[in-house]
Amino acid sequence: MKIIFSRDEISAVSKIILGENPKKVMLFYGEMGAGKTTLIKALTKSLGVNDHTSSPTFSLVNEYKTDDDDSVFHFDFYRIKNESEAYDMGVEEYLYSNQWCFIEWPERIINLIPEEHSTIRISVLPNGEREIELS
Repeated sequence: MKIIFSRDEISAVSKIILGENPKKVMLFYGEMGAGKTTLIKALTKSLGVNDHTSSPTFSLVNEYKTDDDDSVFHFDFYRIKNESEAYDMGVEEYLYSNQWCFIEWPERIINLIPEEHSTIRISVLPNGEREIELS
C-alpha cells in the first residue's frame, strides 16, 4: 500500500496504517529527516499513548504505555556500531514481547529482526510531501 501525504495529514495516515493490521514489529526506512520519528509519534498517539514521545537516539529505546497499559517500544539504532550492541541491550526480549516495536535504522540489526514484521519506507517528494509504502 502506498500513501502520499503532507505533514498536516500525519494523524490520519497513522490511523490508516494501523487499520491495515500491520505486524507489531515495524521497520522504518528513510533518509535522515524523512519523517520516521514524526510518523512514529503519530502512531504512538493513535495507539493511546498520552506521554510526550521523542527519538531514543542516545538511549536506543524508549518505552511508552498506552491507555490500556500495553507497551510501545521505539528504537533508534542509528548510532550503534554493530548488532552485538543491540543484542547486549536485550533487543530480542523486546522484539518477541508481542508488544509494538517501532524500529528506526533497522538495517543496522537486520539479522536480529523477527521474520514476522511490517516495513514502512518513507520518501520525501520534490514538493515536500511524503510517500510511504507499507508492506
